[in-house]
Amino acid sequence: MAPGLPTAMDRPHFIGIGGAGMSGIAKILAQRGAEVAGSDARDSATADSLRALGATVHIGHDAAHLASDASCVVVSSAIRADNPELARATELGIPVVHRSDALAALMGGLRPIAVAGTHGKTTTTSMLAVTLAALGLDPSYAIGGDLDVPGSNALHGAGDIFVAEADESDRSFHKYAPEVAIVLNVELDHHANYASMDEIYESFEIFAGKVVPGGTLVISADQAGAVELTKRVRDLGELKVVTYGESEDADLRIHKITARGLTSEVTVLLDGKLLTFTVSVPGRHYAGNAVAALAAGIALGIPSRNLAGALKSYTGVKRRLQLKGEAAGVQVIDSYAHHPTEMTADLEAMRSAAGESRILVLFQPHLFSRTQELGTEMGQALALADSSVVLDIYPAREDPIPGITSTLIIDAARAAGAEVRAAGDKDEAVREIAGMAKPGDLVLTMGAGDVTDLGPRILADLSK
Repeated sequence: MAPGLPTAMDRPHFIGIGGAGMSGIAKILAQRGAEVAGSDARDSATADSLRALGATVHIGHDAAHLASDASCVVVSSAIRADNPELARATELGIPVVHRSDALAALMGGLRPIAVAGTHGKTTTTSMLAVTLAALGLDPSYAIGGDLDVPGSNALHGAGDIFVAEADESDRSFHKYAPEVAIVLNVELDHHANYASMDEIYESFEIFAGKVVPGGTLVISADQAGAVELTKRVRDLGELKVVTYGESEDADLRIHKITARGLTSEVTVLLDGKLLTFTVSVPGRHYAGNAVAALAAGIALGIPSRNLAGALKSYTGVKRRLQLKGEAAGVQVIDSYAHHPTEMTADLEAMRSAAGESRILVLFQPHLFSRTQELGTEMGQALALADSSVVLDIYPAREDPIPGITSTLIIDAARAAGAEVRAAGDKDEAVREIAGMAKPGDLVLTMGAGDVTDLGPRILADLSK
């Protein structure tokens, strides 16, 4: 049976409780019996799902929202030092706990699987959670996105397995001690925290070194950064390294991927035998995620054929090539892709599923720092679409950087031969993308910001 509440977390207060990572921890604590409270900038379906579990959710940030008897205050790296609730916690002497420490405490006494990588974490974690649940293992999980229903990003299960995303962005994944770690890819990102690839490699090496003695690192044999990391950690103590991918020397080799519309049939070579299963998302990128999940389950001692059969239970996660609807013969699909590699993977996946249909993209860049470093590559990725509309940069937690705008991406896209135009605001963007769409086209809303809200508006315009 899963353990109870960690010490001093019986009355936690979460600042930013509606965030993907924070809300998952809050839900698990509530399900374990804690009196959970917190605040967020705006109301949401996530806030409603927390209230349904008995949590108190305040809208807006105010010192008065923090109860004087809170046992701790949980924060993420996005919470600024001048937040009034954080300042009040300091005044009252209430312990402040980072989100990663809270998640690590929840994993105590269980068999953790930590999923890391520059991209693909949410999909792979979701695949594992759904597969293990389908096998009756009742895992706990904390995912950076909802499954196919709102509010389903976390669960306190009765089993002894805990599946979680391991976030490298602020090095917080160093807090975990997994039995199985997955590294999907290693690329330069999160430029506010990492100055070079050497720093990225060093951070992932520390993460790999946190795997418990005798535990397993599952890592890509195809992606260059992962291959380099494998060389660096091969001799780490009692660590067992299992590689997967299309490479000839992969321990779990992808033999064949067959596109079947918005699904894929994947065949792997394992111990000299072929094993075939279906993945309910298109493209090689997602097929690779599924094979990583398969390898992690095998590392836990679960029969491969059982895992392969259960993987088809996965039906997707919100914002990961999620079909939002169809109107006037046009399908509107939502993509969370915001790094050039993710953008390329999703556009290639849609190209394989689209056949002769056109692919139109409404793209919203995420973060000024990412655009500064990778804007050219983002523009080059958009060249894979038939036509694109680009919004202003979504700042999230960042302040503007002088001279860094969406124009950087647009210029790079045009230089790569792309048909792309700028949108001054969201209303204009919706009109532009709906106006150019024709029956049979696929429209992608793409980015990690609030571009996801525009899918229903595009469908409404198309319906007119």
